Amino acid sequence: MLKGRHLSLILIGVVVATLAGCQSQQAYEDLKAQNRIQQQRIESLENEIGICNGQLQQKIQELQALSGKSSADIQAKEAMIAALEADIEKKKALIEQMQAQLMQGATPLPEEMNVLLQDFAKTSDMIDFDADTGMLKFKSDLLFDSGSDNVQSGALESIKALAGIMNSSEATQFDMVVVGHTDDVPIRRPETLRLHPSNWHLSVHRAISVEKALESNGIAPTRLAVKGYGEYRPVEPNQPDNKGNAANRRVEIFIVPGAS
Repeated sequence: MLKGRHLSLILIGVVVATLAGCQSQQAYEDLKAQNRIQQQRIESLENEIGICNGQLQQKIQELQALSGKSSADIQAKEAMIAALEADIEKKKALIEQMQAQLMQGATPLPEEMNVLLQDFAKTSDMIDFDADTGMLKFKSDLLFDSGSDNVQSGALESIKALAGIMNSSEATQFDMVVVGHTDDVPIRRPETLRLHPSNWHLSVHRAISVEKALESNGIAPTRLAVKGYGEYRPVEPNQPDNKGNAANRRVEIFIVPGAS
């Protein structure tokens, strides 16, 4: 009788574990479907912005051709231009919001992924991992020389190790979004300005460099995306008078469910 009771408990445990696994897989599939729909909506909005930009340029040319026309005609064109510009900005803001939602994800990573990434983060002082958001954070000062987008040789080893993790059986269903950030110190050196005219450019160029390093280590480009926020997403206050803060110079990599 006791053996039968133990067997029943074991069977119940197996059923519970199986159900938990099915629920976890279903949650992942649901999230992946939501992300796919979200990405399709983003692509649609980007196409709409392209059309609006074409219309905007046409209206600007029409306005320039109205020299000597009545003020009513000019005001009407100016109103159309203002409406198009407002519509474009609204769509851009919506895209940014949707992309942020995609990057943050709706559920934590599977436990086996968390373990792999936590162990990876322990290998270097340049890396932090946040299990709640599936985000790896690299300190830019240890990834790049000042004002440069060339990944340092020591950092390349860490990126190679990350690529190995992301190509493992536990991670192939996930994609990566690489996001560059800077502090608020303006770019002043002429040789740097030629390559990176602003902090916007530098943040994007650094994200692209990390993406290229991942790609060269076997990550399919279809699994990679890049963004740059320049100085406009600080994690700590910059010092007064554009003196920056090292914490804000960083590259973030978000691990997100794959799009397909």
